Amino acid sequence: TGSTIASLIKAGAASKEFNAIAAAADINRPLYVHQETAFRKLATEKRNVIVATGTGSGKTECFMYPIFNELMCQNEANKLTPGIRALLLYPMNALANDQMKRLRALLTNYPDITFGRYTGETQEKENKAIEDYRTKKEQEFKAKNKRKGIDYTDKDLNPLPNELISRERMRDTPPHILLTNYAMLEYLLIRPEDTTFFDGSMAGAWQFLVLDEAHTYKGANGTEIALLIRRLKERV
Repeated sequence: TGSTIASLIKAGAASKEFNAIAAAADINRPLYVHQETAFRKLATEKRNVIVATGTGSGKTECFMYPIFNELMCQNEANKLTPGIRALLLYPMNALANDQMKRLRALLTNYPDITFGRYTGETQEKENKAIEDYRTKKEQEFKAKNKRKGIDYTDKDLNPLPNELISRERMRDTPPHILLTNYAMLEYLLIRPEDTTFFDGSMAGAWQFLVLDEAHTYKGANGTEIALLIRRLKERV
C-alpha cells in the first residue's frame, strides 16, 4: 500500500476538492502503490501511463482520480467550462455501463463535474432518455427490494444533475467525461451533428484519453483502433 488521497492533499499533490467526495472515494484509505504511482505520473508529471495489473486490482482509480484531480483544479480556478476533458473508450457497452455506476456513486456530491455515456443505447431526446432512465431504475430498485428490502422514492429514479443522459443535451453542453465505445467514436468523428465534441468554442480542452481493456485490441481490430485514435488526435 501507498499514500492516501488525504495525505496527497496535505502534500499539495491532489486538489482539496477531493474532500467533497471524501466518503464516496474513501480518501483516508491507503491507495495501492500502482494507484499512487499512476496518480503522480498523470497528475503531477503529466506523463502517459500503461497500467497492467490483475483483475480487481483497482485500475479504474489509476485513471479516474487523476482525471477528477484535473477537473477539480480547473473548478477551483473557475475554468471548468462545458467541454470534453476526458474520453473513456471501452470495447463493449457493458463495461461503459459499469463505469457509469461508479461515476454516479463518486460524483453524487460533486455536481460541477459532468459525465455522460454516448453509445447506441443513448436516446436522442431528453424526455425519452429520462423516461427510459426512470424505468430502468425502478426495475433495479424492485429487484433489490425483493432481495434486501430496500425502499426507494420518486427522487431516486431521476438521474443526477451532472449526468447527461441524452444525445441532444450532450451536444448542447458536452460533458467533462465522455464514455463511449470505438464503434460509436467512429460515427462521432464523421457525423456533422456531433462536431460540437471536436470543433468550436467548447472543444478546445481535451486532455485525457483512456483505453480500458487495451489488451483486447489486437490483430486487425487493433490496427483499426490505432488508426481511429490517430484520427481522433489529429481532430482535437
